[in-house]
Amino acid sequence: MKKQSVEDVLQQGIHGPLETKPDERREFLGTLRERVILALKKNQVAEATIYPQVEREMKKNPQANLLLNGNIEYAALSKYVKLAAKHKIEHKIVTNKERDTDIGLLLAMDHAIDKEDIYITQKEISQPQPPKSKGLFAKLFKR
Repeated sequence: MKKQSVEDVLQQGIHGPLETKPDERREFLGTLRERVILALKKNQVAEATIYPQVEREMKKNPQANLLLNGNIEYAALSKYVKLAAKHKIEHKIVTNKERDTDIGLLLAMDHAIDKEDIYITQKEISQPQPPKSKGLFAKLFKR
């Protein structure tokens, strides 16, 4: 183990422990890009309904953490907080006063997964289920 200099110890005492990739951590709500499963922009989080992809990934990754941007109104975040509680996913609201990021929500692991495409660009639309019962006309004229 490398011995720290007095200067290093003093700097850590003043500024806190050294952090790997501090700019990346500020951008990704306190975590690293390599740990992210999916990301939503702030305007996407503010939409009235949740993104189905978020719930699907919560079901697939029950050990994930939900990170939410604290610069977004809680009313917009609450639907995702409730979703996390429903799936027993830990969540954290991260507010960074020094640097604002466009990211509104992250679902991340506590280890690297290196997923290439993390940004959700389009909300999935659930397919409407066809009617179960056929009408009288359909029964009379089978194809």
